[in-house]
Amino acid sequence: MRYRAIHEYDRRYPIRLMCRALAVSPARYYAWRVRPESRRSAANRVLLTDIRMIHQESRQTYGSPSIWDALVRRGQRVGEHRVARLMRQDGIDPGCQ
Repeated sequence: MRYRAIHEYDRRYPIRLMCRALAVSPARYYAWRVRPESRRSAANRVLLTDIRMIHQESRQTYGSPSIWDALVRRGQRVGEHRVARLMRQDGIDPGCQ
């Protein structure tokens, strides 16, 4: 989370200043920047796209249990808590749960 914040504002503020303010080593930040995305992060990104689509199709009324059920019916193997966490992190309104 800290690394993403630094990356987001790297054009506005000096990286070393932000690293110091967030108690992050500049070397670790630069290592994070060149590291490839993990399989889990990539899978979460794809899953979040599907969650958003189902949420829109339901006219933003489905909560995480209903979205999880729709994903399972579509053949995706995913946990209900993971769906709820991704929705919460993305700020998707849970609707009627």
